[in-house]
Amino acid sequence: MIDTTSYSTIRGNSTEYFTLLGWLALMVLAGLGASWYMEHNGHWVTGMDNQVVWGTPHVFAVFLVVAASGALNVASIASVFGKTEYKPLSRLSALLALALLAGGLAVLVLDLGRPDRLIVAMTTYNFKSIFAWNIYLYTGFFAVVGVYLWLMMDRPLAKFSKGAGTFAFLWRLILTTGTGSIFGFLVARQAYDAAIMAPMFVILSFAYGMAFFLLVLLALYRWTGRPLGDFLVGRLRNLLRLFVAASFYFVLVYHLTNLYGTENHGVERFLLLDGGVITALFWVGQVLVGYLAPMALLYHPATRESRANVVLASILVVLGGVAQMYVTIVGGQAYPLNLFPGYEASSSFFDGAITAYAPSVPEIALGLSGVAMALAIVTVALKVLPFAAEDLSDARMDPNSAAKAE
Repeated sequence: MIDTTSYSTIRGNSTEYFTLLGWLALMVLAGLGASWYMEHNGHWVTGMDNQVVWGTPHVFAVFLVVAASGALNVASIASVFGKTEYKPLSRLSALLALALLAGGLAVLVLDLGRPDRLIVAMTTYNFKSIFAWNIYLYTGFFAVVGVYLWLMMDRPLAKFSKGAGTFAFLWRLILTTGTGSIFGFLVARQAYDAAIMAPMFVILSFAYGMAFFLLVLLALYRWTGRPLGDFLVGRLRNLLRLFVAASFYFVLVYHLTNLYGTENHGVERFLLLDGGVITALFWVGQVLVGYLAPMALLYHPATRESRANVVLASILVVLGGVAQMYVTIVGGQAYPLNLFPGYEASSSFFDGAITAYAPSVPEIALGLSGVAMALAIVTVALKVLPFAAEDLSDARMDPNSAAKAE
């Protein structure tokens, strides 16, 4: 499939551009400073302890990794499923996917406490561990999507982009399945041990990635003054609302399945009723902000046509996604391990007790720096290489525009 769209770099010489880049750089530096502070003083300065070992930085890292897979969805629809109207968005889609994964992995590495230990993880493998598998999946994603992006941007080689796009599509499904399996394979944690985790993370990636892509796309074309018609925005809006509804369905199935088993009543009661902040984040952050409000905005005839509402819905999906990752990751650790099923266990190590966790400022700064890094990569890349199509107006993209004009 040959792409005849004209692409160009953005000028990137305005005060607004350098102001945006400056704020993003400042957030990245704040994250680096937070990482140094936590590594220098030890993780006791954070809200984490020997019960909650994955804190707020992991929440952001996993969210960005999952969103990276979904951000490639637009390019996959064009290459794999032959929807040519999405082809002009493929370069930006692949770029955003690489940037989000880079931001997520940067947070993950800096949250290790000893980033140099990553060398051990990269040279010594235990293939009975899902974490070892993900080393290959993440690095492979960079290579596969990088080649795919190169083939799209090199006109003589563009004919090979469909095959590369298909391979990238399969790789991203495997990658997100692997990320979800991190939790699905952890049988010691009742909130994690579920086969539905893998497919649920796949559909979550569709929603998170599409929301991120819409925000970047709308901001880019508004700030640069390039034409972006309602035809493409409407198509992407329809995809977003479908993915959000599907994600909500998987969450419902996950909790209903857990409620069916008596052994899981304790953890479900904690998450849904007695978890304090975790419960509030579930009902308000995840369900209301992340699912119900976006679906209302995107499905209701009175609100769905407004671009402002599309932006608002996308922001709500991102915020709800972060809340969902917090509930999943932190909530799953805060609930005590069931060391002896059918018996009560207690000791000086607070066995059987709910763990209290409150994120510290350095943790939040490190997590947000991952988002800033991803956006900074996109901001700089758009100035250096032609990732953005020059014209996405309805006159060019909508096959029915000529008929409507008549």
